[in-house]
Amino acid sequence: MSLESLKNISAVAFYFASVICFVLANVLKDSNLSVYYILMVAGIILFFLGVLKRANANKK
Repeated sequence: MSLESLKNISAVAFYFASVICFVLANVLKDSNLSVYYILMVAGIILFFLGVLKRANANKK
């Protein structure tokens, strides 16, 4: 998957993926701590990608 394909994804999709990562992280927190931290970081990254996508859409 190239970075060019990320331009076609809407900001809402990034937010939704972020929420899924946060929910899965909290579900898996007790069983696997390393997966918890990976999912938390992925959720934060996806959230900020959504924010950046939304900010760029508002500038146009």
